[in-house]
Amino acid sequence: MMQIQRCVTQAAAGVLVLLSCTSAPVRAQNGHARPRAHHQAQASALVHVVRDATARFHDVAVAEQEGYFLQFGCVSGPDFGAMGMHYVNMPLVMDGALDATRPEIVIYEPQPDGSLHLIGADYLVLAEAWDAQHDNPPELMGQLFHRFEAPNRFGLPAFYTLHVWAWKPSPTGTFVNWHANVSCDAFSGQTP
Repeated sequence: MMQIQRCVTQAAAGVLVLLSCTSAPVRAQNGHARPRAHHQAQASALVHVVRDATARFHDVAVAEQEGYFLQFGCVSGPDFGAMGMHYVNMPLVMDGALDATRPEIVIYEPQPDGSLHLIGADYLVLAEAWDAQHDNPPELMGQLFHRFEAPNRFGLPAFYTLHVWAWKPSPTGTFVNWHANVSCDAFSGQTP
């Protein structure tokens, strides 16, 4: 009798393992797994667009020639990483438009040798300008923007922002505001 119970228990465990192995494809066939796959494809596509749009900015002098200038020093968080050095193109910020190929901000991390390492881009639109023309918060290739209220540490009116850590992988996500592995320790002042 004990051997029969053991065989039944093993058979039941085998069925559960089999079901757990087939559940993901079944969900995909029913359309339940597709939104996640589609979202991941959009995220990957946005990262590729950002890389293509900013590759020339590995040389900060090129960014400056194209109207990007350092603002806000090196932005560090209270206990969860940093955002780095924001080189802002003010005409792009003020135009109220979003274009994945033209980020309003390119972001650098200061290095101990004094050089700057391109780590990502930041899309920014003032909330008043956006809200006057749209019913929903901005979204870029499937990624929703974060809203910063005023007053804020940047001295800006309320704004929407989307960081894309395209050149330095973030352990907490590609589109989070704060990058856990970015440091401002090597920043020595407003002029790099």
